[in-house]
Amino acid sequence: MADYRKPDHLSLKAHKEGYPARSVYKLKEMDEKFGLLKPARRKAQAPFKVLDLGAAPGSWSLYVLRKISPVSLVSVDLSPLSRQYDQGLFDRQDFVFMQGDFTAAEVRAAILSHGPYDLVLSDAAPATTGNRSVDTLRSLELAGTVLDYAGAALAEAGNVALKVFQGGDTGTLLKKMRGLFETGKSFKPQACRSESFETYYVGLGKK
Repeated sequence: MADYRKPDHLSLKAHKEGYPARSVYKLKEMDEKFGLLKPARRKAQAPFKVLDLGAAPGSWSLYVLRKISPVSLVSVDLSPLSRQYDQGLFDRQDFVFMQGDFTAAEVRAAILSHGPYDLVLSDAAPATTGNRSVDTLRSLELAGTVLDYAGAALAEAGNVALKVFQGGDTGTLLKKMRGLFETGKSFKPQACRSESFETYYVGLGKK
């Protein structure tokens, strides 16, 4: 089994470029390929509103804050964000961090109160057991919750990108995404570790 605790070249690159985790390059690939952070149908000068679910340690949130302005970003995670590389970005007034479980009703209500959003992001993964069937099922349930957020919280023409473990009934999730968006695709960034069974579903243009 691979030792994910040992930094690889992408982890070292991320730290050098001011991000706590290599996952930033997965978002960067998806953004460059699908234009996730391009404004859709919104008023000129209005903040681009982003929801980042499962945000810790904070690489995706930092990417958003550094990439686009004006922005309004809400990030949620059970764990606190790393402050090692943010250089004060997490203290900005256009950033809100909620430490809590985004599947909980009270957290959901708080998240929805800041919407509607132009983009929903999620690199969230369940606590893994080592049993692929169990882990895949838990990931599918989590991804389903994220897609529910996309349906409830996204503005018209908004986008979503979420992580899911390959296997199980993921085809049903992708079918549901294609019902909510003009385009729904599966995409595995090159930055994913070769031995990982994670992939990403991208929904473009909420109907």
